[in-house]
Amino acid sequence: MHSRACLRALKTLVLPELRGQQQYRCLSYSTRQAKEQPRQIEHGRTTHFGFETVPESAKESKVGAVFSSVASSYDTMNDLMSLGIHRLWKDHFVRSLNPGSHPVSSNEPKGWNILDIAGGTGDIAFRILDHATTINNDHQSHVTVSDINPEMLAEGRKRSMGTPYARAERLGFLEANAENLSTVNSDSVDLYTVAFGIRNFTNKQIALKEAFRVLKPGGVFACLEFSKVNNTVFNAFYKRWSFGAIPLIGQLVAGDRGSYQYLVESIEKFPTQREFTGMIQEAGFMVPGQGWEDLTGGIAAIHKGIKPLQ
Repeated sequence: MHSRACLRALKTLVLPELRGQQQYRCLSYSTRQAKEQPRQIEHGRTTHFGFETVPESAKESKVGAVFSSVASSYDTMNDLMSLGIHRLWKDHFVRSLNPGSHPVSSNEPKGWNILDIAGGTGDIAFRILDHATTINNDHQSHVTVSDINPEMLAEGRKRSMGTPYARAERLGFLEANAENLSTVNSDSVDLYTVAFGIRNFTNKQIALKEAFRVLKPGGVFACLEFSKVNNTVFNAFYKRWSFGAIPLIGQLVAGDRGSYQYLVESIEKFPTQREFTGMIQEAGFMVPGQGWEDLTGGIAAIHKGIKPLQ
């Protein structure tokens, strides 16, 4: 219902706005900001919050405020960010992992231990359990949904009530920071997934090293994230849509322009496919093939890494 309302809003309100000079100025200003050198903050380490440079210590709370704001309309947000096809990407992502097919790193006939990071609403976790159960007849694999944001986890618990896994031992929820998974044992996880979350982490490299630590030898790191469009014409259209339309629709639909502005800026600041693959390798993973699979011309990409057996 929210998605259809967004599309109607786009047709009647957004596209006429985009023809005006004001939206061109909005786009050019945002793009120019992305190219500017970040200003220095006098004390401590800094990072980016969208196009803003902030102390590392401040980013977690700023990102938390964004996701607290959008938790109840998370699917609507992803509909806007992906032009409505994030559900197809998520289905493909899970199919490509084929969870429950066999133990990833053990000869024992037991299910997988899966950690879904930044997965608060359960979107990926429910798909994983559905696939394991219906495709691979696996009734033992367990998914822990981990998120730093309690509002997102609350949304996931609420949604889980409409699934067969609400009171089953196969699904759990954990409030934790992906950069410090102190409650997760080393070499204990078969599959680590993160979908549309890692670009919001304060220190992505530390999070990747934590993923490497908790995975078993032979375990798989899998990331689905917005990325860089690889066609010049399509990229121009997508950036115009992102910077001109999405914040406006966020204001119209959710009454929250600022959160949606941050989200499109966070995509612009995320590393390229090749750069992020290099970060995965730096954390210790082996990458299959070129290391990523582009989806819809690079609007999103799937990245995978394998923890070496030795």
